[in-house]
This record gives sequence, C-alpha cells and structure tokens, in this order.
Amino acid sequence: MVTVSDTKVTWLTQDAYDRLKHELDEMIENRPVIAARINDSREEGDLKENGGYHAAREEQGQAEARIRHLQELLRGAKVGEAPANDGTAGPGKVLTVRYEGDDEDEKFLLATREEGAEGGLDVYSPESPLGKALLGAKEGESREYELPNGKLQKVTLVKAVPYSDGK
Repeated sequence: MVTVSDTKVTWLTQDAYDRLKHELDEMIENRPVIAARINDSREEGDLKENGGYHAAREEQGQAEARIRHLQELLRGAKVGEAPANDGTAGPGKVLTVRYEGDDEDEKFLLATREEGAEGGLDVYSPESPLGKALLGAKEGESREYELPNGKLQKVTLVKAVPYSDGK
C-alpha cells in the first residue's frame, strides 16, 4: 500500500521553530487548567444558563484547534535550511516588487504567518494569488495574477533575498 501525503513543507528559521514549539508546549501544559475550569463551572449547576461553562468550553475548543495547527505545522517544517541567495522568489525570501503603474516598490516576506510573526514586514503566503504568481520568478521578471475583482495585475520582481530576522 502506498500513501501520498499532501502535507505542505513550511520553511522555518530555528528561532521561529523554537518559538512555535514553546507555544505548543505551553498550550499542552495548560490543558488541565482549562479542563479544571470546565469542571468547576459544570458543578455550578444548570448548564443552559452557565456562561462560565460555555466560555471555558469555547476556550478549550480554540486551544485544541491551535494545538492541532501547531502540531501539523511543526511536523512538516524544514528548520534552519535557509533558501539559496539566488535571486529567485520562493518561501523564506524577502521580495521587493513593483506593481505595474506604481512608482514605489513594496517589500514583504513570502512565508507563513507564523514565520514572520516577530518581524516588521508584511507577510504573504506562498498560497496567496500574489505568492503563487511570484514563485520561481527571477529578479527582473514580470508575472500576472488575478485580483479579487477579476482584473489582472502585473507585478515585477525587483529583488529576492533570504529572510533574516535580524538576530
């Protein structure tokens, strides 16, 4: 039997991986605290009118969803393997682009939201229309992508360099 996983690989710096792993560990350690709050609220009586119980259940649901997300993200992460400084757009790169008809360049990180959480750059997903259009582009190359209103936007890759969080 052959199984194919479509799990996406996420490139993370060691700092980002450590930060997310720490968050995951803290959330797992906090599980008994939330469970105790649910239990305490449950003992207060009628569950239909028990706001504390419903709030604790909601918090538990959100925490469990974040735990699952972090586990999946970290399971498929490639750590510390910085992308090559080859002038090609890809995940883990800071891209400088110019939109057709615009005089100013825009700079952003092409990565997951978690990877760029600590930086001052805007972060665009490689799965976004702009990210998909630019993947594999070389410096100086122009690409087009569809805007939400259905129009095509031309964008030129001015520069692509590996992300560094300044540490």
